[in-house]
Amino acid sequence: MSQDKLAILGGPKTKTTPFGTGKRFGLDEAKELLEALEQNTLFYHFGKKVKTFLNNFNELYGVKYSVATTSGTASIHVALGAAGVTVGDEVITSPITDQGTLIGILYQNAIPVFADLDPNTYNMDPQSIEARITPRTKAILVVHLAGNPADMDAIMAIARKHNVKVIEDCAQSYMTKYKGRLAGTIGDYGCFSTNDFKHISTGDGGIVTVNSGDEQDFLTTHAFADKNFKRFGDTVQKELHYVAPNYRMTELQGAVGIAQLKKLPWICDQRTKFGDRITAGISGLPGIEPHKVEAGNTGTYWFYMMRIDESKLTCTREEFTKALAAEGIPNSAGYIPQVMYMQPLFQKRQAYLGSHFPFDLTGITYEAGLCPNAEAILQTAIRLSVNEFYTEQDVEEIVQAIRKVANHFAKVPAL
Repeated sequence: MSQDKLAILGGPKTKTTPFGTGKRFGLDEAKELLEALEQNTLFYHFGKKVKTFLNNFNELYGVKYSVATTSGTASIHVALGAAGVTVGDEVITSPITDQGTLIGILYQNAIPVFADLDPNTYNMDPQSIEARITPRTKAILVVHLAGNPADMDAIMAIARKHNVKVIEDCAQSYMTKYKGRLAGTIGDYGCFSTNDFKHISTGDGGIVTVNSGDEQDFLTTHAFADKNFKRFGDTVQKELHYVAPNYRMTELQGAVGIAQLKKLPWICDQRTKFGDRITAGISGLPGIEPHKVEAGNTGTYWFYMMRIDESKLTCTREEFTKALAAEGIPNSAGYIPQVMYMQPLFQKRQAYLGSHFPFDLTGITYEAGLCPNAEAILQTAIRLSVNEFYTEQDVEEIVQAIRKVANHFAKVPAL
């Protein structure tokens, strides 16, 4: 049938209408910004906007303490500092992530150690984590990739067994739930990003949740984000005992965050609905492995990533992506070009120009094949955008296009 002929071969495109769009910012953000300016201060300690933003976030997430920062990268660095990660310590994390996950580890002169991933959820495999534990291990930095929660019960059990801290990287995982619990509230610290490419945006910015509920833990975390100055109430204590960065969020960021937080539940609900619909629509297709969210969990799909099994198809991944794009569905091969440990920084063991420190403390090296599942994921994955402003038609046409391309290239077509 002509309708089944791929667009790349001259057939009709599946999607011929634009994807739904919408405005992320509006009068609510403008009102909060004006109020911030009228305070006559944009410094978090004197103003009310950052404090209000954090109070609202704490209420939404059911936590007692959180700290605002300048970015998600800063949030992770602050959590690592508060956790006591220091020179020569090892931090186990994911090889499929953004460099923002790793920068704080290296700034603390600690050593990243990479655990392999589950081939279907793309999150850290607890068995691989435990296999990487050594006497130097100080923390496990869990990346909840693309709004999909990692296996936190197993990870927390490993952490408690070995007496190491757990830091959750939730930059891509707002309102993501693991067995009903919000990601970012399960480990010792949860780290969030509010840069312009996340579920909500303050331009740049971040949040650290302090999940112990312990006041001293909160005070330490708060101070680490502000040069180790302790600014509370009307007092400022500047007696310094160790170095800490300056990651203070401004009142302008906090103001935008107040308005953005009100939209967050709807944004995440939409993304959950759309991502789950894609999975339902493409499950069972030959050669297609959907983005798996484990039963009982809730994904909020910062993006959707499926995998291609070329042994069941007559095309390569690259041919599949081109055919899907021709159907009107933008997509990309993989998420990042290669696992993080294959980046020059790790291959050259050069965090600082002209030095192998801190890698030379242990002599660690990073070879291809270190995390075979992670490497295979990037070699076979196709990434699709998910957006809260999509329409039901947009999502149905994504599904139809994937089905059309998969069935065309299938060695054994779906029934």
